[in-house]
Amino acid sequence: MTKIEAVFLGTTASIPTPDRNHPAIYVSYVGKEEQVLLMDCGEATQRQIFKAGLNFMKIDHIFITHWHADHFAGLFGILETMSLEKRKNPLYVYGPEASKFVGILTSLGYAAKGFSVIPKNVDYMGHGMEKLLEEKEFSVIASPVKHGVPAVAYCIKEKDRIKIDPKKANNLGLPEKGLIFKKLKEHGETDFKGRKIRIEDVSDIQPGKKLVYSGDTQPCKSLIELAEKADVLIMDCTYFEEMEERHHTNLRQAIEIAEQADVKKMILTHISRRYQNQHELEKLAKEAAGKSGIEVLVARDFMKVSVE
Repeated sequence: MTKIEAVFLGTTASIPTPDRNHPAIYVSYVGKEEQVLLMDCGEATQRQIFKAGLNFMKIDHIFITHWHADHFAGLFGILETMSLEKRKNPLYVYGPEASKFVGILTSLGYAAKGFSVIPKNVDYMGHGMEKLLEEKEFSVIASPVKHGVPAVAYCIKEKDRIKIDPKKANNLGLPEKGLIFKKLKEHGETDFKGRKIRIEDVSDIQPGKKLVYSGDTQPCKSLIELAEKADVLIMDCTYFEEMEERHHTNLRQAIEIAEQADVKKMILTHISRRYQNQHELEKLAKEAAGKSGIEVLVARDFMKVSVE
């Protein structure tokens, strides 16, 4: 069984509080092997990783949604510590204009690093989706969002799983096992005794798990499209009340986005420091969700969520 697990290392907005650190999410994909991603890297992220008992050296890919300090200021420290711990493997840092900002960060100070920090620019224009990372069992996709500065959202999408149905195969006269099924999975179709067999003729498709992280954004079509039918949408909800137009999403707007995208569960994060009562926020979220059928949670630091 595979799973996507997210640990919230920081859930505040621009200014930290005693209970909420700056944004960062430690995401593990557990399949045939564990692979770790970091979504945003606010100030003190490495300390949060230590407190959570997680392993920062497992991180090979860091995805920055945008270059406001509360989302990237922890990068400098974590790079330095990785170097002190004798890291050798390259580290990939993704984000809008990544080459510009990663170059600045890696040039600060005198310490030389024993590993490569490789920036990966992410398209932040238009409405299209861009595949950034292709692994055996999942991929990471980005889409531009609306925040006043170049910004993107990220999606971790497990690949759909093909399950051969023995009854369907038997009805077509296929053997119980053999190379034919490998060919079908690899190519989608193959010839068998003069007949063309398609993968859909002998299998069922199990949709892969899907987790989406909005980063900071106003409501926008591109986010709704990226989040479509997500198992979990981690959503900017800086404000729990109606505000004059700002470059963020409020509670009502977040619920509307989740409904339009038809997500199963939404977790609200990037909470303004004006809100101090977790219980009250959870009550407001539950009331706002109403009859939508969507499970809505309010993130807190060190919350762990799994998609299994």
